Amino acid sequence: MIVEIYADLICPWCYIGKHRLERALADRPRLPMERRWQPFELNPDMPPGGMDRATYLNAKFGGFERARQVYSVIEETAARDNIPLHLGRLRRTPNTLNAHRLVRFAQRFGAADTLTGLLFDAYFVEGLDIGERDVLLTTGVAAGLDRAEMAAFLSSDADIAGIRTTETLARQIGIQAVPCFIFNRRYALAGAQEPGAFIPLLDLAADESVPPVSGADPLSGPVAGTK
Repeated sequence: MIVEIYADLICPWCYIGKHRLERALADRPRLPMERRWQPFELNPDMPPGGMDRATYLNAKFGGFERARQVYSVIEETAARDNIPLHLGRLRRTPNTLNAHRLVRFAQRFGAADTLTGLLFDAYFVEGLDIGERDVLLTTGVAAGLDRAEMAAFLSSDADIAGIRTTETLARQIGIQAVPCFIFNRRYALAGAQEPGAFIPLLDLAADESVPPVSGADPLSGPVAGTK
């Protein structure tokens, strides 16, 4: 089974959704599955160097109080799920283009899923700026990637066009927010749903005997939970 996960690496609901999917998979330990992380930048116009966190929150929510209300719900959800989350450590909101590029680079070596988890932890647990080159390289090394190869890759413009194309196609098939989980390119679940919400789609996709027709709309079959 292939699960494509459209997400941004600074999206707290994507981080929570990842943990909830893993909890669901713990109930299906023998289910063979490949996770493919797909880019979906929440702030595609973010300056390359990112933005001061307070400035970003003020621009996004119109003030600290509104931001506090929104993020308190996220923090309460993470705490209830025993997911480590330290939003108070964040000092900058990064541009995530290079982080997404590095995940695509890691796919060549079968390390994309590991790298994605480490990048989520670097941001939401350690409060690191995952837009910074050194942070990306250090995290990539922890995922088993070669530092020099990563540095050369990030110094090029490789996969920038691919990221943009993937994001455009995501919106064309109806993805407007993340996380969005697509199972075998047939069934979709939007949002950081409770673990139990994944089980029917995992079972349905696992039992699916007919592969999608080549070139078909990936959401042309039954879709659950899309917006």
